[in-house]
Amino acid sequence: MDPKATHFRWVLGFMVSILAFTAYMDRVNLSVAAPMIMTEFKLSKIQLGMLQTLFFVAYSAMQIPGGLLAEWFEPRVVIAGAVTWWSFFTALTASCSSFTGLGIVRTLFGLGEGPLFPAFGTFFTRWFPTKEKGRATSLMLAGAYVGPVVGPSITVAIMTAVGWRPVFWVYGIVGILFAAVWYFLARVSPKDSRYVNQAELAFIEEGVSKEEFKAKVAPWKRFLRSTQFWAIGIQYFINDYIKYVYLTWLPLYFLETQGFSLKAMGVAASFPWIALTTLTIATGWSSDFMIKAGASKRQARSYLAISGLLFSSSFLYLGAAATNPTLNVLWLTLSLGSLGLTSSASWSAALDIGGEYGGSVVAWMNFWGNMGGVAAPITTAWVVTAFGWQKGLLVTAASAVLGAAVWLMVKPDIPLVQNTRGSMSAEIAEVR
Repeated sequence: MDPKATHFRWVLGFMVSILAFTAYMDRVNLSVAAPMIMTEFKLSKIQLGMLQTLFFVAYSAMQIPGGLLAEWFEPRVVIAGAVTWWSFFTALTASCSSFTGLGIVRTLFGLGEGPLFPAFGTFFTRWFPTKEKGRATSLMLAGAYVGPVVGPSITVAIMTAVGWRPVFWVYGIVGILFAAVWYFLARVSPKDSRYVNQAELAFIEEGVSKEEFKAKVAPWKRFLRSTQFWAIGIQYFINDYIKYVYLTWLPLYFLETQGFSLKAMGVAASFPWIALTTLTIATGWSSDFMIKAGASKRQARSYLAISGLLFSSSFLYLGAAATNPTLNVLWLTLSLGSLGLTSSASWSAALDIGGEYGGSVVAWMNFWGNMGGVAAPITTAWVVTAFGWQKGLLVTAASAVLGAAVWLMVKPDIPLVQNTRGSMSAEIAEVR
């Protein structure tokens, strides 16, 4: 790359990371504030799980429409609109006075946040060449996973000082400000940005097809006949099921089973997310390096993902069996951290097989991932209520093994549809 080239795509990539960070900060707030909210509203674990599930039902419902919107309209507009919408309802959470009110606000919050990550997928397709997609998506995911690292401590500090309601006011205002900054900086295409010089534009266009900038509708009938299209979705269901067990229940788990104080819980709950963030970034860089060194995309994506799920299952089993609080936190940290191998590979593989329809494939994958978010809070609440916390962790560990098996059907080297300049479908390529 020309040393005189600007690197504005990475400025926007970092901004995406900040927006993902804000999204996950807003999600984790309800989990951290759960003890106060449950006491004030006299909620059971099942009711709290229902609030989390309402968010994910609405969020999942907007994944595929969000991907279509991002491909047809500017990702810039869709992202700014999504952030503004959900930030408004984050702030409105503080005004709720009943379980019903909380349920309505969480549902509308989920509808607003739904288009965000599919729109990120379209943005990456248009702004980053193939050899940088692993690093770009890992930066986004790292931002998301830092949210639960920082979120518990900040939320606990605000809660202990002024109560749980101001938590949601603060995050709502911050989100709206970030949406305005994004809208000012971003453009639909690198060539439309005043901050991208000719050298950087040439580098991006060398690795990005012109077809990827055209408004289009993905060939869903062809996609739905593809085994790996279903596999990329199902594996992410399991990946996110595990992740959302941590996101929604880990703070309460530490309080009830380990006897941590509110402050100690805030610290302990951050360790697994620090590990996940670190492994996600490392995997993105390693994956791109492997491809540059001549490895196949399957080696650089699928094999890393399978390893991550198997490690996650093993460490979670050890965490469920541990009686010492320090060992319990250690094994749970390593378990969630191992998912960094899988999460980064998932996004890169979705963009690999999606090509010019990357936004739609990411939307499909994220839809299934967040169906895992629908299932995780209420399923875990039921298992824990009926059989205890240990059984809840063991069920989660078992699901990771199934996810590893599903990854065998994902072939990142074979796109679902060849670039429109060629007409061969992935299915024909597989037969050969």
